[in-house]
Amino acid sequence: MSSIILGIDIGSTKICAIIAQHDEDSIKILGAGISKSQGIKKGIITNIESAAKSIKNAINDAKRVAGTHYEKVVISISGAYAKSVDSHGVVNVPNKEIGIKEINRVLQMANHNANIPNEYEKLHVLPYNFKVDDHSNIDDPLGMNGARLEARVHIITVLQSSLNNLKKAVKSASLEIDNIVLNGYASSIAVLNEDEKELGVAVIDLGGSTSNMIMHLGSAIRYNDFLAVGSTNITNDLSIALNTPTNAAERVKIDYGSLISDSNDVIELPIMGDEKTTHSVSLEIVSNVIFARVEETLLILAKSIQDSGFKEQLGAGIVLTGGLVKLDGIRELAVAIFNNMPVRIAKPNENNIEGMFDTLKNPEYSTAIGLILYSAGKFTPYEMDSNQQLRYKDATIEPSRDIKEILGEKDDENLEEEFHLDDIKRKPNDDFSILVEDKTSFMGGIKKILNRITQLF
Repeated sequence: MSSIILGIDIGSTKICAIIAQHDEDSIKILGAGISKSQGIKKGIITNIESAAKSIKNAINDAKRVAGTHYEKVVISISGAYAKSVDSHGVVNVPNKEIGIKEINRVLQMANHNANIPNEYEKLHVLPYNFKVDDHSNIDDPLGMNGARLEARVHIITVLQSSLNNLKKAVKSASLEIDNIVLNGYASSIAVLNEDEKELGVAVIDLGGSTSNMIMHLGSAIRYNDFLAVGSTNITNDLSIALNTPTNAAERVKIDYGSLISDSNDVIELPIMGDEKTTHSVSLEIVSNVIFARVEETLLILAKSIQDSGFKEQLGAGIVLTGGLVKLDGIRELAVAIFNNMPVRIAKPNENNIEGMFDTLKNPEYSTAIGLILYSAGKFTPYEMDSNQQLRYKDATIEPSRDIKEILGEKDDENLEEEFHLDDIKRKPNDDFSILVEDKTSFMGGIKKILNRITQLF
């Protein structure tokens, strides 16, 4: 069965809409449209009407090329909105064999246990460690025998007000959203291979006005970060340093942008405020200005990697993608700044994708391609998505009822069998973990049981 997917990368400098057909074993690009971003600054919606117009322009172009309508809509959201926490859940396995139902329940429990501020909303619940009875570091517990299933998860949250503004902009463009994906996550789907995920890798998408980072460790996402710096900062630096309008500075960046230029050639540029008058500028100065900004950006990102605590686990090193990576010499500079860690410049992986336009093969379209792949089922093995549905192996499970509601329906005996709630308490100073201790008398009356259940929440 095939479906038509519309993926929209809503960036600060451009909107990219891609329409693709997903069949059981293949993905085919049918059309793409690109428009300049309006009403979006550094990943944040600043004008809903202008943003909606830019989104609509990109979609209309994509529809004209594709000649078809879409059935599913998946959009990106900037890391500017995102914060993350880790959480932990544990459930009993009544039938002693772990199925999708049990995996769904344990992720729901971890999701429920997370200490999330009221102004934030969960976007992705991504498990990074399953435990079956006393066996830790289980990659995939499906089908295993056991009496108890635990999961540790990385939860990416977004600010509700900003998310609602984004949804309004998309709705104003006459769209109904099926799913929302963090842009750095989408980029990682498009550029990483399985070996890199398994060895541990940091994906850094150096975009127009922002830089987004995702860390994969053992095929699971463990860390994400955001920096409000991108290629437009280079344009602004050049404009100031060379005393030239921003449109001229942008042309200089595109035509002569390099980190390793030693040319003594000069170019003529218009003067700020008097574009009819020109002055001569050395390409060496251009290179020095670009080098200073890129060096500063990579140094900040290197510190983020160091502070994450996962640097020693990045066996595959760093993967750079996004429009900024087209600068000559950026890989060599990155190797030096990241202390000789492996560094790879990446563009979207074309495997299993038909009809990739030449434009879409460039690194700046990694997020857009990643959105199509995500909607087609190329995500982490298990996750709860922006709709709080469990996604796994090209399938989804509808969100279950509230855990409190489920607990409230169970009798005393079933509660003991289902969740081991006979003696549950929080670990000191741990909002995300549940500790089950030795059994005590459980049949102390309904009131006593309900009091103990309340302690869980």
